[in-house]
Amino acid sequence: MGGEMVDSIDQATRSMVMSRVRNKDTRPEMVVRKLVFAAGYRYRLHVKSLPGSPDLVFSGRKKVIFVHGCFWHLHDNCGLARMPKSRIEYWSEKLNGNKCRDQRSFEALTRAGWKVLVIWECELRNSGDLAQKIRSFLGPPVHSRGDL
Repeated sequence: MGGEMVDSIDQATRSMVMSRVRNKDTRPEMVVRKLVFAAGYRYRLHVKSLPGSPDLVFSGRKKVIFVHGCFWHLHDNCGLARMPKSRIEYWSEKLNGNKCRDQRSFEALTRAGWKVLVIWECELRNSGDLAQKIRSFLGPPVHSRGDL
């Protein structure tokens, strides 16, 4: 085995677990949404007419935020983005495909005049830095309801 990590559950159980992974309303997304809303920003969710169906859309500002899981979107130089040790070909194709699709979506949004911000799951660890990043990206809220 040469130090490789072996999956500790059978394929049927793994399949069931993976089928329950959400792509909307994830814990990281909910944390960001609460931060943004509490700071007085208003947004729309998952606008399907925009490339990549961004998680938060600020139409009046022509800005979007994507909240990405480090594993699912292969966050560069992040410990949470480790490639699985089993079914390497499958996971490599799947995760690299996600990354390529993200890039195409970002480019299409940019060409259409939208500004794009990606918030990574690992960034949730430091809410002060994250709040500053969001504030810098969005600018002042129209009606401030508190400090971000």
